[in-house]
Amino acid sequence: MWFGHRHHARSSRGSSLTTVERPATGRRSHPTVNLTRNNAIIGPALPDDRTVNLVLDLALRVGEVLMASGAGAADVTATIIAVTESYGLPHCEVDVIFTSIRICCHRGTDLAPITTDRVVRARSLDYTRLQQVEQLVRRITKHEVSASTARNELDEATSAGHPYPRWVATLGWALLAASVTVLLGGGPMVALFSGGITALIDRVGRWLNRRALPFFFQQLVGGALATGATLVIMRLGLLPSGVAPSLVVAGALTALLSGLSVVSAVQDAISGFNVTAAGRAMETSMTSAGLVAGVVIGLAVAVRLGMPSSALGQPVPQSALHLPVAVLAGAAAAAAFALACYATRSALLVAGGAGALGAAAHGALMLAGINQIAASAAAAILVGLVNGIISRRLKLSPLVVAVSGLTPLLPGLTTYNSMFQLAVQRDPAGVSTAMLAVATALALAAGVVLGEFLAQPVRTGFSRLERRLAGPRLAGPLRPTRRRLD
Repeated sequence: MWFGHRHHARSSRGSSLTTVERPATGRRSHPTVNLTRNNAIIGPALPDDRTVNLVLDLALRVGEVLMASGAGAADVTATIIAVTESYGLPHCEVDVIFTSIRICCHRGTDLAPITTDRVVRARSLDYTRLQQVEQLVRRITKHEVSASTARNELDEATSAGHPYPRWVATLGWALLAASVTVLLGGGPMVALFSGGITALIDRVGRWLNRRALPFFFQQLVGGALATGATLVIMRLGLLPSGVAPSLVVAGALTALLSGLSVVSAVQDAISGFNVTAAGRAMETSMTSAGLVAGVVIGLAVAVRLGMPSSALGQPVPQSALHLPVAVLAGAAAAAAFALACYATRSALLVAGGAGALGAAAHGALMLAGINQIAASAAAAILVGLVNGIISRRLKLSPLVVAVSGLTPLLPGLTTYNSMFQLAVQRDPAGVSTAMLAVATALALAAGVVLGEFLAQPVRTGFSRLERRLAGPRLAGPLRPTRRRLD
């Protein structure tokens, strides 16, 4: 999501401001230096202090919603600058880090700058709220809404409840785990067990979240429940013969991994926002460590109870006949993740298409003998390319489609196998398997970022082609444009 030009999306590092005057013509023109003969300094023509504070607060709250939803720092910066410029604040420096946003509005050398910041405390995945805020920003940049009206609409969007009941989100997580199990080669019974365990994990996690338990321990409990519940099912003999129990755990682990901000961390690192990238990477590492600790605890209990070490970690065979089923399962998994994150109905359909595309590309490349990392990167590039082309045309958030489309490809099974090798088999090969899981996640994140970058010239070419096919338009009466500030 880029509402401003890329060269605008810069933090205040190493920047300096000269005394400027806003040109009389050109709404998007950059201010220039202008000194009169008697050296009287003329700065940019700004609104009154009350309106400046209102616009800055509006921009900060928009940025907070984007950061809380997992948007990249570069996109947050560009969006904030687009909002401030639309309301007549031409010189604003934005500094975005992982936990806070700061805006400094310069008013020339004769007036003191106005600086304000906001701490991003809560992080939640509500893609309907994200889409509403992005639509509001589009209206702001088109000068269709005043600052005070935009503030009221933003208050309504952020204070409104989720569009679906909480049990629908639980159902979405369960469908995600079940779909991933089918994608990996499991049958209906295995998918049912994986979905039921994931629903249990979600409800327990919600209970722990209401008691303000840190997310690290929530992930630990989730990993232990995923492994422990599977072991109970094995002990009771409910799994069909010849079925790898690792498939049940892998579906639940994929659901737990899907909420991590790997894509945003890689995007921030590539865009040069290293502090934010480091913060996201640390958060992802800690939550992943909690998940790994929970799985290891579950496996250790299994060994203590005398579970056979060969009963877990069995490989999943690949076949061309399974590819159509995998495509359908990938579509269901992506749509289920979008549903669990409260996406709109139109976004569910597009997310399902992105998941099917990624699963088809990944499965075909794996059957062709391509290794897992390269296949994941290629599938992510394709998902990012298509997402960058169609999401803006459909007025959907690119973040929703990209993250949902990558969810079926997350290395849940590889992560589990690495923990099984290290904790149960005491095999040093588990280290290389863990590195394979990390490399796969990074390949997915970097691939989708590259795909969205490659989509930019394609979108430009389509726009030019549409203008040529539309032909010259008749010139209508010119209407004066005015900014409504307050």
